[in-house]
Amino acid sequence: MKKLITSALVAASFSLTAGMVSAADAPTSIDQLLQQVKADRKSDARINKKREAEFKAERGDKAALLKREKRALANEKQRGKDLNQAFLDNERKIAQLEADLIVAQGDLGEMFGVVKGEAGDFSGKLEASNISAQYPGREKFIAELGARKQLPKIHELEKFWEEQLFEMVQQGKIVKFNAEITGIDGSVHNSEVTRVGVYNLLADGHYVVYKPELGLIQELAQQPGGEHVSSVKDYVGTTSGYEKLFVDPARGTLLNVFTQKATIEDRIEAGGPIGYIIIGILVIGAALALFLMFSLFSVGAKVNAQRKNLGTPGNNPLGRILKAYHDNKNSDVETIELKLDEAILKETPALEKGLSIIKVFAAIAPMMGLLGTVTGMIATFQSIQLFGTGDPKLMAGGISMALITTVQGLIAALPLMLLHAIVSAKSKSVVQVLEEQSAGLVAQHAEKRAD
Repeated sequence: MKKLITSALVAASFSLTAGMVSAADAPTSIDQLLQQVKADRKSDARINKKREAEFKAERGDKAALLKREKRALANEKQRGKDLNQAFLDNERKIAQLEADLIVAQGDLGEMFGVVKGEAGDFSGKLEASNISAQYPGREKFIAELGARKQLPKIHELEKFWEEQLFEMVQQGKIVKFNAEITGIDGSVHNSEVTRVGVYNLLADGHYVVYKPELGLIQELAQQPGGEHVSSVKDYVGTTSGYEKLFVDPARGTLLNVFTQKATIEDRIEAGGPIGYIIIGILVIGAALALFLMFSLFSVGAKVNAQRKNLGTPGNNPLGRILKAYHDNKNSDVETIELKLDEAILKETPALEKGLSIIKVFAAIAPMMGLLGTVTGMIATFQSIQLFGTGDPKLMAGGISMALITTVQGLIAALPLMLLHAIVSAKSKSVVQVLEEQSAGLVAQHAEKRAD
C-alpha cells in the first residue's frame, strides 16, 4: 500500500513538472520527491528571472528604436517642408527669369515667331516639292526648327536661309538623275528621271509623280492624253534647240486628277446593258452600210462601163435592161416601154436592199439612249428613296447610266444617218442612170419607128 501511494505521488509530481524528469530519474520516496520539487522551483525561479531580465532589456531597446524612428520621421517632415519651399522659390525664380528673358529678347522674340511660322510653312513645301525626290530629307531640319521653343542660333538661321535659296535656284533648273521608280503593280526599277524645275518628273517617256508620304517616285495609274505623252517622248529625246512640253503648274496635282478621269472603257461600262445594245446596233448598222456602199460602188462602176458599150449587154443592171430591149426591139413603143419598166422594177429592190434596216437602226439608237436615260433616272430615284441624298456616290451610277446612254444613242444615230444618206444617194444615182438609159432607148426606138 505504501508503495502504491509513493507511485501515485511520483506520477503526480511528474505531471506537475511537465515531463522534465524522465522515468529513469523518477523519485522513489516522498523525501526525494520533496527535494526534487524544491530543486525544480529554484530552477524555474532562475529561468523566470532570466526571462524577466531579457524582457526588460528588450523593452529598453524597443523604446530606443521607437525614439530613433520618431526622430527620423520628424527629420523627413522637415525635409519635405524645405523641399516644398525650395520648389516654390524655384518657381518664382523661373517666372522672374522668363520675364527677364522676354524683356531681354525685345525684337528677337518677334523674329523668333516669324522664323517659327516660316519654318513650319516651308517644311511642308519642301516635303511636297519634286526637288525632294532628288534631295530627300531636306525638310527634317526645317520641321525641327519650326517646332523648337527656344531662339535659333545664328548658324541655324543661315542654314534656313541657304535652304530657301537652294529651293529657289533648283526651281529654275532642268536636271537628270537616277532614281528608283515604283510601278503600278508594286515593282521597282531604276531609271533616269528628268526633273523640270519644281513642276514635273519624267521617266521612261511618261509622267511620274513624287509621293512625299511614301518617299518614293511612282508611275501614274493613268497617263494624260496622247498629245501630252507624245510631248514627253519628244522632249526627252531632243538634244538641242527647243521642244514643246506640257507642265503641271500645280506640281503634280493635275496629273493625279488625270488618274481619276474616266476612260472610254469606263464610260462604255457605265452605260450598262443598254449601252452595249446601242454599241451593237452601231456596229451592225455600220458594217451593213459599208457592205452596201461597197456593193453599190461596184455596181455603179459596172453600169458606167456598160454605158460606154451599149451594144453588148453585160451582167449588170444596165446590161440586163439592154438585154430586155434587144429581146423586144421589134415590138411597138408601148410594149418596149413596159418591158423596160418591168426590168427596172426588177433591178430596183436589189439596189435599195438594206437601206430600210440602216434607217431603222438610226432611229432605234436614240430611242435606246432615251430608254437608258429613263432607266438610269429610275435607279437614281430608288437610291434616293433607300439611302437619301446624303452620299452623292450612291446616285452616281444611275446618273452615269442616264447620261452615257443618251450620248451613246446620239453617237450611234449620227453616223448611221450619214451612212444611210450616202448609201441611199448612191442607190438612187444608179437607179436614175437606169431610168435615163431606159428612157433614151424608148426615145431612140420611137424615132426609128417614125422613120
